[in-house]
Amino acid sequence: MNLLKATGSIGGLTLLSRILGLVRDSLFARFVGAAFASDAFLVAFRLPNMFRALFAEGAFASAFIPMFNKKVADPEGKGLRDGLDFAEAALAVLLPVLLFMTVVLEVFAWPVTLLLSGKFNGVSADQFAYAVELSRWTIPYLMLISIVSLFGGILNSLGKFWVNAAAPILLNLTLIVALLGFHSDDPLVTARNQAIAVSVSGALQLLWLAWACRRNGVRLRLRRPRLSPEVKQLLKLILPAAAGAGAVQINLVISTALAASLLDHGSVTYIYMADRLNQLPLGLIGIGLGTVLLPTISRQLGGGEEVAAMETQNRGMELALLLTLPATVALVLCGEPIAAALFGYGKFDAMDTHFTAQALAAFSIGLPSYILVKVLTPGYYARQDTKTPVRYATISMVVNLVGNLALIVPLRHMGPPLATAIASTVNVWLLYHTLVKRGHFAADARLKRRTLRLALAALAMGAVLWAGQGLVMPYVHGTWTIRVAAMAALVTSGVVVYGLAAVLTGAFRVDDLKLLLRRRRSN
Repeated sequence: MNLLKATGSIGGLTLLSRILGLVRDSLFARFVGAAFASDAFLVAFRLPNMFRALFAEGAFASAFIPMFNKKVADPEGKGLRDGLDFAEAALAVLLPVLLFMTVVLEVFAWPVTLLLSGKFNGVSADQFAYAVELSRWTIPYLMLISIVSLFGGILNSLGKFWVNAAAPILLNLTLIVALLGFHSDDPLVTARNQAIAVSVSGALQLLWLAWACRRNGVRLRLRRPRLSPEVKQLLKLILPAAAGAGAVQINLVISTALAASLLDHGSVTYIYMADRLNQLPLGLIGIGLGTVLLPTISRQLGGGEEVAAMETQNRGMELALLLTLPATVALVLCGEPIAAALFGYGKFDAMDTHFTAQALAAFSIGLPSYILVKVLTPGYYARQDTKTPVRYATISMVVNLVGNLALIVPLRHMGPPLATAIASTVNVWLLYHTLVKRGHFAADARLKRRTLRLALAALAMGAVLWAGQGLVMPYVHGTWTIRVAAMAALVTSGVVVYGLAAVLTGAFRVDDLKLLLRRRRSN
């Protein structure tokens, strides 16, 4: 499998989804602003967002895909049919658990919202009841997206990566339609309609994946639930994988709850908007790489190709750093024009934009760590080791909690993002150190040589952007056309400078591009 091509396919669709997400967030900022209504919706949206990252992008895929692939690849088995039998057995147990969990969360939405928000900061009983109502509207999304992850895991294992990667586009399109067609002068009404749209989008994603599975000859029958040895093993792997893959999301929940309970209204929105910008490169690079690396390394290890698996992970890290380092520098240094161009109009004023840029700079310091987690954890999951990542994730969550408590008062809305970045960095170091210690990973000479050169190229790009962003600022408050042109100019200049610096430092060579083009033509 061509790692770059497969990652690019997923990354391209994820990029489209992230761009639509930014359009959605821009409209949300315009119609709702940064106040209690926006904070209430974002707290309600945090739970399904976390579950999507933990389950759909993390735990279930990490546990299910290696087991499914093993069934399909068993030379003494029936191939795909054995894999589908395992998927049916998993669905038979998963579905009633999800139904029960959804009912429980709906009944106990009040304490769940309290846990996620700390009952906000100085709100009335009616305002908190409104926040609980929004949570109840979003809770069904948890069940729907979990079933989506089952279908998506099957399609990923069959090499149909693009289908699952396209599903989140439906979420953003649904929320955009709700904003354009059902917004109101009252931000509370607009936020409520957004919460309803979240669960509607979950149903649409489920229909999309179910249709795609049928198109690819995958038909799952409903069975009576039975805890077979394979299902027990799956369940045993899911819980630790959830914490291991979702440490960043769990840290964000902690950050959101502390910000909602200790800071002024709007702080949750600043942190959320900053995180959305930070998620753009994470979605493009990290999720795409993680999705491709897990089944690829699983197959290589299953075939006894240890050297090939290590080579795959080295090239995965190299590709991650090639794309992540410039994104990190750009988001840290140029957050002000980026936030102003995307969010700075309507009910979202200049102060809201400034605070969002500050939170973005704090988040983006940890961007390489967020992405490298996605690159390193497949080295554990492919070997069906989910306990080690959860142990390190737990350590990082403790670091995050301590960091939040220490930084939230002096740094306000910048404190939680910075604590999250520090915690993620600790998590990556532990994952990397253990893989090296076990002999499962060794950075080759090419990776070591290019990492330093990529960092130098990114810093050169940052110097040019820092010097030139003042030229862009007068245009980021204009019409949509002018804003897009200003951002295009900023991004283009950054890409050109980084590309030239990468070639001049030897971090990326023209021969690499020629080789890449030959590979793309041959594929």
